[in-house]
Amino acid sequence: MKTIPLKQFAPFAVLLIVAIVALFIPLSPNYDIGKYSPADIAWVLTATALVFLMTPGLAFFYGGMVHRKNVLSTMIKSVVAAGVITVLWVTVGFSLAFGESVNGVIGNPSTFAFFQNVNSGESWAGAPTIPLTLFALFQLMFAIITPGLVVGAVAERIRFTSYIMFIVLFAIFIYSPLAHWTWHPDGFLFKMGVLDFAGGTVVHISAGMAALAGALVLKRRKVHQDHQEIPPANIPYVLIGTGLLWFGWFGFNAGSALGANSLAVSAFATTNIAAGAAGLSWMFFDVLRGKKPSVLGFCIGAVVGLVAITPGAGFVSIPSSIFIGAIAAVISNLVVVWKSKTSLDDTLDVFPCHGVGGIVGMLLTGVFATKTVNAAGVDGLFYGNPEFFITQLKGVVIVVAFSFVMSYLVFKLINLVQPIRVTSEEEELGLDASQHNEKYSQGTLVVASTGVEIDHELAH
Repeated sequence: MKTIPLKQFAPFAVLLIVAIVALFIPLSPNYDIGKYSPADIAWVLTATALVFLMTPGLAFFYGGMVHRKNVLSTMIKSVVAAGVITVLWVTVGFSLAFGESVNGVIGNPSTFAFFQNVNSGESWAGAPTIPLTLFALFQLMFAIITPGLVVGAVAERIRFTSYIMFIVLFAIFIYSPLAHWTWHPDGFLFKMGVLDFAGGTVVHISAGMAALAGALVLKRRKVHQDHQEIPPANIPYVLIGTGLLWFGWFGFNAGSALGANSLAVSAFATTNIAAGAAGLSWMFFDVLRGKKPSVLGFCIGAVVGLVAITPGAGFVSIPSSIFIGAIAAVISNLVVVWKSKTSLDDTLDVFPCHGVGGIVGMLLTGVFATKTVNAAGVDGLFYGNPEFFITQLKGVVIVVAFSFVMSYLVFKLINLVQPIRVTSEEEELGLDASQHNEKYSQGTLVVASTGVEIDHELAH
């Protein structure tokens, strides 16, 4: 009988153990639906589904920009997080992020282990009109997409198994603590007065700094060393991905109001306006620099705008969102230009777009937040309160340092367990074939002058 190596057996064994343990978890009685708001439940359920849609949207967005021999490997890395993080969130992740606080640093892992007590009829402190189960599922979608954002920085050279290990360690040691610090009433950033409406720190800065750490640890691709221009595999994929991300982001930001109310409407509006302003800003700024207006430019700019408005979506006014989107796109664009002159190989510019975009958004929240929009918030620098801007700045510095250092250590730890990077031969072959034994094909092309169909791969 053939012996199965431990590294091949371990992932299935862990999942099997979790599945068996789950059978013996005590059940909680079902909650009384009458105590909640049906309208709020309906909206947050919808928002939860919208946020989930962002994960395949991200897969299209990233998959369209890489080399065609790495399309599938890039896309699956975004989508597989839906499986890994879901199981991890139910078992321990939600407890670490939102369980009983341990000194404002982390949640007690036993509070909601295997979703115990989640279905007990209690509500989250900030969401009394929806069941705790729904709040947990809404937060799950944020936890799923965050490690998926890092994919763009390490694309075309990271081993699939190493990436799976990264997802798990990132969720436990980086994402969950940050969620606890920022969104738990007893979290220390929350008590400091740091405001992050929908994930500028927890999602985007953490992913952006992890992207920077990953790019440094994995080092440069051969095509990057040789200064080869790699054409995007499928720009229409990028357009589709942008549309799905933009659409899903309404759930991401407006859903963070945790109810069907006027705050959700305001967050919905600021989200859309910032994205539109940023897409135009990126494209027009490219033209100002002597380039032609591009599809990729508008798409990337729109995503930067969505990133930048995320922390302030429920705290800033609609007019302010135009400025936030426009200025964030210019700053991220300039960082992309700077990065292109260095040896940093962040494949799809995750650090300039998500890391820097998140930082800009957090700081501009400190400038433009106003209690006129959200009475539970505070006035920012623009409204005569410089102290709040300083608070946001301190929060940004803490999250940037923590996210980068911890992510760097996680990548280094994985590299000790097994090589985190594929071999040069596997990189040359492409990760679709070397990691998954699959091949991306766009089908056939028709030559306009002859009407003859040819294989798309041969066309290249």
